Amino acid sequence: MKVLVYKHSMSCRAEGVLDTLIDQFIDTIWMEQGLSQNTLNAYRTDLNKLNDWLVKTNRTAIAKVDRSDLVDYLAKQSKLKKSPRSSARLLSTLRRFYAYCLRQGIIQDDPTRLLASPKLGQPLPNSLSEDEVERLLSAPDLNTSLGLRDRAMLELLYATGLRVSELVNLSDGQVSLRQGVLRVTGKGDKERLVPIGDEAINWLEKYLRLARPELAQDTQSGALFLTKRKSGMTRQAFWYLIKRYAQQEDIRSHLSPHTLRHAFATHLLNHGADLRAVQMLLGHSSVSTTQIYTHVAKARLKAMHAKHHPRG
Repeated sequence: MKVLVYKHSMSCRAEGVLDTLIDQFIDTIWMEQGLSQNTLNAYRTDLNKLNDWLVKTNRTAIAKVDRSDLVDYLAKQSKLKKSPRSSARLLSTLRRFYAYCLRQGIIQDDPTRLLASPKLGQPLPNSLSEDEVERLLSAPDLNTSLGLRDRAMLELLYATGLRVSELVNLSDGQVSLRQGVLRVTGKGDKERLVPIGDEAINWLEKYLRLARPELAQDTQSGALFLTKRKSGMTRQAFWYLIKRYAQQEDIRSHLSPHTLRHAFATHLLNHGADLRAVQMLLGHSSVSTTQIYTHVAKARLKAMHAKHHPRG
């Protein structure tokens, strides 16, 4: 890791200095905590936006801000109707960054020390009904290589509860169809084995036999799921596919990139799965994170009771 020599008289607006400071902060927390690339990119974006605002409002350098500067910035974000969860994530970024600056001797006092965290509710993750999942899985055109690929991806996502980033980053060496498992490296570089299930294995075999050779042609890409350009798919591209298929099937439930992951967990619990087992399958470090799905399951059961019971 490069060592930053930072002089307090030097403005962080000087070309290259801010980027170097942020780079070293990102490198440090990645080495210490093994955070995902998406999280690191979010930290970088948050800090660059704060710095842009400081420059635009003719304030001090990012390493010289005081509590009042940050209060004003957070208030501005609130006026932009940022959700409490987004504000909490931004504050978490700032706290990590200024704690790093304090450890490095770049600042003498942490400007986030007395900032209050926004109050967060307990939002329930968005899920789909089992009927909606079936319609979504059946949406791709199976007469095309891309349709077979999409069906295999959707089936695998619903069968395993993978994060979208885990799905699109799969290599062919991580999947064992004979044993019916795949090996996933999740958050914090933690590895887990996840069973695939017969239906997903069936569609993966069809994709690997009929579609992938046509998509790969003469390339040697190690990515499991390929695009027309013979490369691996991005999270954004797959999210677009989910939205397109949902629109095609007139699925109006609120969707997110993790919708099928949420459905996987909720439907398992609805059918009597053990909470600890679901925790392991999802790769959650704490069962408290998984516990939110029990609330989703209960909420759906209550809604079904109210709709169908004569005295609901």
